[in-house]
Amino acid sequence: MDFSQAQTAILNLLGRVSPGVLPKLMHWVKNSSDIEKLTPSNADVLLHGIADDLRGFLPVEAMVGSENQAMENLHKLPKPTLHVDAFLYNDDTIDLLCDEGKMSRNYCLSCGSRKTAPIDFLSHSFSIVELKYLFQHVLPDLSEKTLVDVGSRLGAVLYAVYHSDICSQQSLLHHADVVVLNNVFEYFLDTEEQIRTWIFLRENIMKKECLLVTVPSLKESLHKLQINLQLNQWVEEIELDPDIFLGSETDRESLSDIHLYRVL
Repeated sequence: MDFSQAQTAILNLLGRVSPGVLPKLMHWVKNSSDIEKLTPSNADVLLHGIADDLRGFLPVEAMVGSENQAMENLHKLPKPTLHVDAFLYNDDTIDLLCDEGKMSRNYCLSCGSRKTAPIDFLSHSFSIVELKYLFQHVLPDLSEKTLVDVGSRLGAVLYAVYHSDICSQQSLLHHADVVVLNNVFEYFLDTEEQIRTWIFLRENIMKKECLLVTVPSLKESLHKLQINLQLNQWVEEIELDPDIFLGSETDRESLSDIHLYRVL
């Protein structure tokens, strides 16, 4: 079928669609990942290519020895939890690893029986879908802007050039236009260090209109530590729309965990 024939066939098909359904169908055509898969963008190909390459250099859990604090905290959780880097492993990749016996979605409640329950998965990195949501729908144009991704790990958001404690980077935070904090302290610092770090961030992220991207919300993170940083005098939350359609791979719950704030 050549272009002219395809064009005619599509128009004929659309002409048979009920008027009330047509807007929904056109929205699906413009936004569906099913359509994207037929003509993947260069950005998607590049991101998936980077993830494919990195997986070859890392263990399945994508954690290194220096992240021993995170590993200890994972073991303390009441339910078995596996760290799976969301940038490296989407659901299809996890399914493949499970089929190969390299990973499991379930754990045994009683050894030797078929009584099992789902394992919780935890990621300290954004997935590719979450990154697309973040950069295409949440953040403004970042040209000539300074973005700081605290605890950038493998560099899914930003390939870092600083290797130091964020509490030694006052000047960097003073000039930041966007600061990303994705599950960044809870599993990597003890309680006292977390409190010290949040106080430091509160004192040094003061540039007016600076944007903070956090997972989870600031309120949730600070409530766990029982500290009051007077959020209403520091930032205002910008309401996001997690229902923006990003295709069949979209996990609405994970998008709802992303919060955006503007420094007052």
